[in-house]
Amino acid sequence: MGRRGRARRPGSETVKDISPQLQNQIAQYQQLQNQLQVLGTQRVQLEAKLREIEGTLEELGKISGETPIYKSIGMLLVRQDDREALKKELEEHKETLTIRVKSIQKQEKSLSERYEDLAGKIQSALGTTPSAAESR
Repeated sequence: MGRRGRARRPGSETVKDISPQLQNQIAQYQQLQNQLQVLGTQRVQLEAKLREIEGTLEELGKISGETPIYKSIGMLLVRQDDREALKKELEEHKETLTIRVKSIQKQEKSLSERYEDLAGKIQSALGTTPSAAESR
């Protein structure tokens, strides 16, 4: 029987009732959640840059050799006469971004697995099922 003569339901623990180990798991869970959010944001930004570079390379392939090309450097637009060097630079940047996106995806997968595992442990410790915890 809890306070005021009522029996408490499983899963209705207060912060005082939660063990230090469980509090630590909850803190880790929240950190993983934040890390996943940051990684997701970074991945989306890198994917946008990647699409921009792919679009630029596609347009470069469409325009004639006589059409002047300019490259943005800070606040300046600088004429680029060496198209091949520019294409090479863009291809290298594309490759670098692709590697970074794949790396972030691997990190996201690993963190997501840890996140789900920890969620299961927390729910089990609190005596709740995943569907009951989600409906709160």
